[in-house]
Amino acid sequence: MEQERKVDFGFGCMRLPVLENDKPDSFDYERINKLFDTFLEQGFTYFDTAYTYHGYHAEEAVRKALVERYPREKFQLATKLPLRDFKDTEDMEYIFNEQLANCGVDYFDCYLLHNMGTNVYEKCKKYDAFGFVKKKKEEGKIRQAGMSFHDMPELLDEILAQYGDILDFIQLQINYADWEQPNVQSHRCLEVAQKYGKPIIVMEPCKGGTLVNLPKEAETLLKERRPQSSNASWAMRFAASQQGVIRVLSGMNTIEQVKDNAETFRNFEPVTAEEIKVLQKVTEMIEKNMPIPCTGCSYCTHGCPKNIAIPQYFALFNSISRITGSFSSHAVYYHNTSLKHGKASECIGCGQCEKACPQHLSIREFLGQVAAKFETDDIFPVKK
Repeated sequence: MEQERKVDFGFGCMRLPVLENDKPDSFDYERINKLFDTFLEQGFTYFDTAYTYHGYHAEEAVRKALVERYPREKFQLATKLPLRDFKDTEDMEYIFNEQLANCGVDYFDCYLLHNMGTNVYEKCKKYDAFGFVKKKKEEGKIRQAGMSFHDMPELLDEILAQYGDILDFIQLQINYADWEQPNVQSHRCLEVAQKYGKPIIVMEPCKGGTLVNLPKEAETLLKERRPQSSNASWAMRFAASQQGVIRVLSGMNTIEQVKDNAETFRNFEPVTAEEIKVLQKVTEMIEKNMPIPCTGCSYCTHGCPKNIAIPQYFALFNSISRITGSFSSHAVYYHNTSLKHGKASECIGCGQCEKACPQHLSIREFLGQVAAKFETDDIFPVKK
């Protein structure tokens, strides 16, 4: 890896701080403002949001915390066309104009087709979503067009062969845990993007926090190698070290996270061959400790007929696998969450969650495991 290659660092706005966890639009603007201010003070300018984030309110939050507080030339802004939501060509136009208003801007630096995969590709071809972003670029309302991709490398190859001339970049999920995972295939997707010469923006470099909150034995292994480096810096360096990567995104909730990530990119050191071997061992440790590889993106919950809190339940289930002894606190969390959401056992098996899942998880099967773990009479009474 060439030492001098510069990789940018972007602020992902999918998990902004909120005042109430069950209200995705209860934004903690005092914290968000400080996070954005610190990020810009560290010399970085790229913010990534989307129409659907935070219950369709994230763009408005970015407007208030960023656009209304800084001159337009001080930041770069990216958002995304929701491929699951638009109905036809006219609807794409309506949504795009709504996004401009939501964000309070006249143009987007980057605009992406959001969460491209098998479940929406035919729809995109039918209504020419690729032609739509091309037109917006010609109109000057988009500086660069791209897509965020969550599917198999074969489909990525097909799309780039057909529409590659329209797309300026590809946004891929790349992290060391998913590098060879069959349900994500980060490595092979990266190779396809490289084949077509497409610059790559990385999302989920820390796999939704999984690569920050490591099993103790994995964290010890990393500390032995680089005592002063955070778990996050290892993940960021791995993603940024890949050929063709121009930017790595991170969703941050604390000032410390912003400063740590900024330091990683200001004084960037590519991962070495020996460090990759260490990360392979860490991956093996993670897989032993995490039965459900969920990133917590919440795409699966949109439209769930039973309003099941899928990511929260999966996180609780995974947490149990990392601890020993009693898990009574986890049962309490599960019970409290189920008071406002459907229980795992209430899944009717419609499968819409699995169609939406970027990780292609067998969600219905995993919900059954969650129900078996938490919904037993010795944990808390279940209504008969």
